[in-house]
Amino acid sequence: MTEVTPLPARSTDALHKMLLWKVDELIGAGAAPGPHVVGRAIDWYEGRTGETIPMEEQRKLVRELGQLSAAAAAAAAPAKPEPAARAGSQGPAFSRWLNALSQRILPDVMALLDLAELADLAEDVQRETIAQAVRSVSRLQKLELNGAESAELIDYVLDDMMGFGPLERLLADDTVSDIMVNGPQQVYVERAGRMELTDMSFRDDGHVLNIATRIVSAAGRRVDETTPLVDARLPDGSRINVTIPPLALDGPTLTIRKFPKDELHLADLVARSSMSPAMAAFLRLAAKMRLNLLISGGTGSGKTTLLNAISREIPASERIVTIEDAAELRLQQPHVVRLETRPPTIEGLGEITMRHLFRNSLRMRPDRIIIGEVRGDEAFDLLQAMNTGHDGSMSTLHANSPREALTRLENMIAMSGIALPVAFIRQQMKDAIHLVVQIARMRDGVRRVSSISEIVGMGGDTVSIQELFRFRGRARPGRRCGRRAVHGHRGGAALHAARRRDGAGSGVAPDARGLTCCR
Repeated sequence: MTEVTPLPARSTDALHKMLLWKVDELIGAGAAPGPHVVGRAIDWYEGRTGETIPMEEQRKLVRELGQLSAAAAAAAAPAKPEPAARAGSQGPAFSRWLNALSQRILPDVMALLDLAELADLAEDVQRETIAQAVRSVSRLQKLELNGAESAELIDYVLDDMMGFGPLERLLADDTVSDIMVNGPQQVYVERAGRMELTDMSFRDDGHVLNIATRIVSAAGRRVDETTPLVDARLPDGSRINVTIPPLALDGPTLTIRKFPKDELHLADLVARSSMSPAMAAFLRLAAKMRLNLLISGGTGSGKTTLLNAISREIPASERIVTIEDAAELRLQQPHVVRLETRPPTIEGLGEITMRHLFRNSLRMRPDRIIIGEVRGDEAFDLLQAMNTGHDGSMSTLHANSPREALTRLENMIAMSGIALPVAFIRQQMKDAIHLVVQIARMRDGVRRVSSISEIVGMGGDTVSIQELFRFRGRARPGRRCGRRAVHGHRGGAALHAARRRDGAGSGVAPDARGLTCCR
């Protein structure tokens, strides 16, 4: 072990820590725990520093540190899982054991460290100092760890002290799409569309709150009694929601929607059975022809993923402005401006809403405007933009069907404080929106485009919708399977209108017209 040279004692507490370091080294070299080894540590200290510890203080140190070293050595460590259960440091048994072990040693590790001095060190020095403290406590408590297990334990404690604690490994797991912390002993994840209770746990509510505070602080936000609800974004794009008491009655909660590392194309969604090749070809053409799209679906249905995939089909020559509450869109075009809302300060000042950003975006000469999710009074501004030269704009909203999506949009406009006749709002929606794409998470966990509908006009005072594609499922044990049905004799009216408007008919593939026709 590399010896750590302690700093001169500045207090009784600092002296205790330095002597405990030496006691640990002596025990690691084979000395028996107890008062005798503390006496040897005191001799080492006086010889190294030239200082003399008063006899009364020496007796106190021998009594306290001797009892501590003996108790630590005698304490029973959590039982190791069987080797097969921890092969490759995998498996729930190993995770439970590692979690219990880290919780057991952490108080002693913290006792060895001077947190004020630690904070002034470079990050790599901090990590090595903590790692040495973990090794010291492991020897002091006579934990029988091999090299791999010791490394795992050090990483676990480092995650707890410098990272996001038990969540660090879940954030690094690419198979996990959502993380939900309901309490110290309830950490759920979603894998492949299915919910699982993990073996990860926190020490108590205070530990959950500490990690939640660390996460939102990294995102430039705060969570406290004055701000008990927080939405934020991690540097990798993952979305975070934190609620704390008094709003969260049973203790702090934490929800993380991880951002996929892979940048999906429409072809990738076809390969995942999220849509048919015909659907993908239709949406690709719709994006190129600058049709206005509204993507509708429930929470966690994959709306943003689909919006990202469709937006990749936008020509690189166009200027795009994106507006989001928490930036998730990752457009690959070179001419993109990304805008994100800002919450108010603690004094209630400085808030920048979606509507502020939307109105500002109109002065930025955009070819298209993409809103991550329309939720409130910006809905009317979006329709106005779609109707005044910003064709090809896109957005998402929460709804369970295309008809419900239009109803929700109408309600948002009605509640925005702008007194408009219902007939006028519906006429605006009819003129502005070309397609409503419905996506849903099926019972087998797969997210699929369940419907693509076209706005075709007005039927009396109601907006008329024609379904162009629909997913038809067939039940099968453990799976949800089916095919995409193609509907409509008029299908593709919006595409034909776009071709005529843009004069782009000659640039369309010969079979594009047949994508939405009965055959």
